[in-house]
Amino acid sequence: MLTITDLHSTIHANVTIALAEDVGNGDITAQLIPATQQATARVISREPAVISGVAWVEEVFRQVDPAMQIQWQVKDGERVNANQVLFTATGAARSLLTAERCALNFLQTLSGTATISQHYADKVASTAVRLLDTRKTIPGLRMAQKYAVTCGGCFNHRLGLYDAFLIKENHIMACGGIAQAIDTAHRTAPGKLVEVEVESLPQLQQALAAKADIIMLDNFTLEQMREAVAINNALEKNAQAKLEASGNITDATLLPIAQTGVDYISIGALTKHCQAIDLSLRLI
Repeated sequence: MLTITDLHSTIHANVTIALAEDVGNGDITAQLIPATQQATARVISREPAVISGVAWVEEVFRQVDPAMQIQWQVKDGERVNANQVLFTATGAARSLLTAERCALNFLQTLSGTATISQHYADKVASTAVRLLDTRKTIPGLRMAQKYAVTCGGCFNHRLGLYDAFLIKENHIMACGGIAQAIDTAHRTAPGKLVEVEVESLPQLQQALAAKADIIMLDNFTLEQMREAVAINNALEKNAQAKLEASGNITDATLLPIAQTGVDYISIGALTKHCQAIDLSLRLI
């Protein structure tokens, strides 16, 4: 699971790019305010949410003006209500207003990701299934969104193309079959997780025989999923794979899928369908 320590360089890079994009060679509107004027602002959430992005907000203010003082009343992973104060910021008025939009952009987007993740996690809280994100992330914010997913109670799939195999239909075709693809993966990078996507129960059997670590059941019906779980559970423990359901996951289908006994459900909506949380900053 990603932690803020893991993400230190990512956070710095995310914020540096965002400020360069927004501030450019200077905030000309902020120049209207006397350089010596001090101010305090309060940020509230206009709607219920799960918070994520504290470190990104702090990095924005640090890069704009290291003298800014931020006082948080919430933390990542915390559920908040509408009109709840999230933090206050005190310092030079120019700096505060220059940093405002970038800081809120990170906080509203990552909190949006955490909030939808919590929405799905709550629906399967009575089961043992783990909900996984995908690579369907905002370009440049992969690690930030994956961190936000964990704030919402879900889990990370592979981080990118480099840390685990995910053998899909086109890979299988190009390799000459499921067994060939899995065998080549094991020989190419021993120790790396090998996952393969299957579209039928016979393909499941092939993937189990080839010793895939995880088998993705692509668009299986509920009955097919239950049968896949039974087939897997009938094997000796060391011959079993983890089973992951994927495809057309909705509010209505999520719990029934979880109740089939699969280990994981991957949901692209955790990162690609997130809606930014409505936040407001006001000088006080």
